[in-house]
Formats: sequence, structure tokens, C-alpha cells
Amino acid sequence: MTTPARTLLDLATSLTRRQLERALDQSEILRLFDLSSFDALMASHAGERGVAALRAALDRHTAGTTLTKSELEERFLALCDDAALARPRVNSHVEGLEVDFAWPQHRLIVETDGWRYHRTRAQFENDRRRDAALARAGYHTLRFSHHQITTAPDEVVRTLRAGSAGSPPDPGGPR
Repeated sequence: MTTPARTLLDLATSLTRRQLERALDQSEILRLFDLSSFDALMASHAGERGVAALRAALDRHTAGTTLTKSELEERFLALCDDAALARPRVNSHVEGLEVDFAWPQHRLIVETDGWRYHRTRAQFENDRRRDAALARAGYHTLRFSHHQITTAPDEVVRTLRAGSAGSPPDPGGPR
């Protein structure tokens, strides 16, 4: 039997940075996360493999910013990281609606639309209703397709930085 903190320390020796971030978020969702136990564990195991990776992940970690639901969301999040944009909230609720990505401080929402889930008339109409509800609440919604994210990432980043409805998620902002 091992503690959640010890398990994550052991995993830190073999997981990628993204996998470790996701594991930290999952431990918070399951209410297994206890920062004091991580601090005590890392202090008692200083110098061991995994401690540096876990410390770095904890230093960067912001709850709710890593758990994507699709490969397209994962690509978009990597695009934000690569462009040094502020880390958005991922799959969080805004005005009672689950959105793919949100920068609440900028009142900006991004939806990533793959053809698989957005090809029906009903889904098209539902997306417009959601966008209108968010607009009434003062949010600006940007939609990017799989094609845009994969073939024109610089254009997507320029659009995000332009922040059509106010301040964009500034480069180098809170992560």
C-alpha cells in the first residue's frame, strides 16, 4: 500500500510532463491531493529520481487546466503552451455550460470543433444557442476547427492574441 503522493512521485520518473500534470489534476478531482504530503515526501526523498519532475509539475500546476477530453483539445492546449499564452481553464463550467477552454478574467471562451461531433444540424444549432447565451453573459466565444488548429496554428495564436472582445490571454500571463 502506498500514498497518493508516493505513487505520483514514483510515476514522475516515467511519465511525460503532460501525463504528470493530468495525474495531478486527477488526484485533485478524486480529492487525493494534499500539498503538505507532497512537500513532506519530497523533503524526505530529496535527490531521488522523480523529485525534480514532481516539484516542477507542482510549481506549474493550476488545478483544472490540464484534463482534456480529446486529441483536438490536447493539441489546442499544447498550442497555447507553445505560444506562451496564459493557461486556460479546461472543460470548466461558465454560465452553467461546459466549455472547452475559458479565460474567465478575459471573458473569453474557445471551443474546438472537430467534424465528428459538430457535423449535424442539431449540433450546429446548439452551438449557436450556447454562443448566444455566453454572449448575453458578456463572454466572447471563438471557435477553431481541427483543420485550423493542425494546419494554421500561427493564425489561431494571432486570433487569440487579438482578443476580439477585450483583453486577450496575454503571452507570459498566469499559467
